[in-house]
Amino acid sequence: MEKWCLTLICTFASIKFANKLEKLIFLIPENPLKYKSSIYFQNENVRDMTYKSYTIVYKVSFQKNTIEVLRVFNQNKPTN
Repeated sequence: MEKWCLTLICTFASIKFANKLEKLIFLIPENPLKYKSSIYFQNENVRDMTYKSYTIVYKVSFQKNTIEVLRVFNQNKPTN
C-alpha cells in the first residue's frame, strides 16, 4: 500500500474519531451527571466520560449553568 494511502486512511480515522468525540461532548448538557464522579478530583461536580481509550474530564456548574471540559487524555496517560 502506498504511503500516501496509509496517511489518508489514518487522517480519515482521526477525523471520524474526533467527530464522534465532539458529538458525545455536546450531548453532556442533556444529562450532565450521567457519567461517574471523577477519580482525579474529589468534587461531585467533576465527571469522567470515557470514549474508547480516552477519558474526558469535565466540571458541571449548576450555579453558572456551565459545563467546562478540563482534560481529554488517553486513560493510561493522564497529563499534568
